[in-house]
Amino acid sequence: MRHARRRMVRRAARLAAVGGLLLGTVMVTGAVASEPADGRPGPRTLAQSSRGTGADLVAGLGTSRTAGHWIGADGRPVVAVTDEEAAAEVRGAGAEAQVVRHSMSELTSATESLRAAPRVTGTAWVVDYRSNEVVVRGDSTVSGADWSRLTDVAEGIGGFVRMERTEGTFTTRLNGARPILSTAGRCSAGFNVTDGGREFILTAGHCGPTGSVWFADGGGEEQVGETVAGSFPGDDFSLVEYAGGGAGEGADVVSVGGGKGVRITGAGEAAVGQRVFRSGSTSGLRDGQVTALNATVNYPEGTVTGLIETDVCAEPGDSGGPMFSEGIALGLTSGGNGDCTRGGTTYFQPVEEAMASLGVSLLVAGEDGAGGGAGPAPSPGEGSAAPEKASPGASAPVTGIDGATLLARLTDRRNLGPGLLVIAGSLIALVATRWIRAEQDRSAYRRQYSAMWG
Repeated sequence: MRHARRRMVRRAARLAAVGGLLLGTVMVTGAVASEPADGRPGPRTLAQSSRGTGADLVAGLGTSRTAGHWIGADGRPVVAVTDEEAAAEVRGAGAEAQVVRHSMSELTSATESLRAAPRVTGTAWVVDYRSNEVVVRGDSTVSGADWSRLTDVAEGIGGFVRMERTEGTFTTRLNGARPILSTAGRCSAGFNVTDGGREFILTAGHCGPTGSVWFADGGGEEQVGETVAGSFPGDDFSLVEYAGGGAGEGADVVSVGGGKGVRITGAGEAAVGQRVFRSGSTSGLRDGQVTALNATVNYPEGTVTGLIETDVCAEPGDSGGPMFSEGIALGLTSGGNGDCTRGGTTYFQPVEEAMASLGVSLLVAGEDGAGGGAGPAPSPGEGSAAPEKASPGASAPVTGIDGATLLARLTDRRNLGPGLLVIAGSLIALVATRWIRAEQDRSAYRRQYSAMWG
């Protein structure tokens, strides 16, 4: 009976060692196969997007002959131009031309004059490409005297500056697609990014200063990570380094509620007229259109410039959450006014600008849908679906590990070292079991020999 138990133990040890050899071989083979020919780490991220026809035409014609571009209702790019010769060039490139009075140089000069004026909290301004105007908005907190002074500044600039009062208050949406909490408040995780070695959450900068510790629960038991870099005001982005060292499975998926998610395949620039989607833990998945770019907002905490303006609604609890379209990451929820009952205006920090400043890039899905791949992002201005036909992107579960994602984890090139260790350990285990069996056989033989010959 004792010998039978020993045989069973030896057999189990050998099977475990053989299994370890197979596992280590899969890890090493996959890791080696994922290395490019020059030996440098293969691309896992994407932080560049191609420029569309509209952007190319604006760049070629210059800011004195153009005044922005946007996506038309049919999905084709529309370019604002100041003369018929430029219009003919735009039409020859397959885009629609709209002749306007004021060039981008004039519109930009107007925004610089507004920025130079005394700061008024609760105001915001954007260049409206489609109306060829600079629109200045003031929320309910702006006093009559301040509004009057700002109106005088606008009138001094010219008749193409339009003044609008708006309901509600321009505030940062502190609070949040997956909530993260700290003593600074509650925010959303935006997108997962990497610097090539470490992995982070990219979220809004106003959520908390460098050193803020974030948790996944209100009791402070499940630590997510710590803010290690950011910018606010001026910009509105920050990096939260994962406490566990990595984002884990589903790093390329953003939550849209109900256990569902959208797979992110790249990053790009937003275009005026583009249909976009925003996710946040307070108000869930919402959609709308980009109404303007390069917006300036004077929050109570400070002024933020270069924002994307949209008519997507948001509420406190949605800060830092992701904005995307067709699986392309576009922005991080910054702030706005209104709510998802009455509607309102919401501003977003452009993702590409934030990543370039921080020296990180997105963790995105590969062509087979597995995280860790990279592919070119489509231009929002060219080849875009008509706004009403645009979708958030490919659906994906937020939780759970299936066979494909488990295999992707095992074959990650970062598992080369661990795979070799598994193989070495398994070989040692096999040698040890063989040695133990040989010693046991020798002992048994000696006992038998002694019994036979006394």
